[in-house]
Amino acid sequence: MVSKNQIKLITSLVQKKYRKQHGLFIAEGVKVINELIKSNFELEHLYITKPLFFGVSEKIKTLVTDSELKKISALTMSNDCLAVFKIPNERKIKTDGLIVALDDVRDPGNLGTIIRLCDWFGIEQLICSEQTVDLYNPKVVQATMGSISRVNVSYVDLSDTLINLELPIFGTFMDGENIYKTKLPSNGVIVLGNEANGISSEIEKIATHKIAIPRFGNLQLTESLNVATATAIVLSEFKRAT
Repeated sequence: MVSKNQIKLITSLVQKKYRKQHGLFIAEGVKVINELIKSNFELEHLYITKPLFFGVSEKIKTLVTDSELKKISALTMSNDCLAVFKIPNERKIKTDGLIVALDDVRDPGNLGTIIRLCDWFGIEQLICSEQTVDLYNPKVVQATMGSISRVNVSYVDLSDTLINLELPIFGTFMDGENIYKTKLPSNGVIVLGNEANGISSEIEKIATHKIAIPRFGNLQLTESLNVATATAIVLSEFKRAT
């Protein structure tokens, strides 16, 4: 059974200010929770509607009804389990290999998918502007499908960080050089911008290279690509080149 205080705490974690205040976040679904348990995330408590996660101590497991789980779930269709994890301390930024940087990406699904893509393509470091959607937003956690445990995500003053990294910075722009004709390195930063406005003028000034995914359609009326879709194409090309 879930107490009223527990319900209040768990449902408050949908908001960033309460996640920060309590140092906790929620994850839902067997796959995501399993991935986090196997990693360095510390499990605070687990709520299940049936026997699951037999390796987890019974002291931090609570059996709940479907209706109770629905009350604490952040999803439209609740799973059969929800876990509360402690937010770990941010790790030092890794400066070797390829780094992905996000300039004000706001959609949780996009960030979660980009984290999953970084994991797929072996990108260990993702740096985000301070305005980018929070890593521990429940929708972000869900969209990563567990990849959150294998990609180091840091929130920084993006312009200062990029300047100090002393690496080639590849910004993605509509009018950039054709990525398929560009020599791409194995070390550098790939910057992707906001869903509506692209890369900010401040970050554009810092970019050492401007690249673009060319349009091949006859009419060429499509204004832009979804930022997560663009990330997949760009990472695939960088990895193919190296």
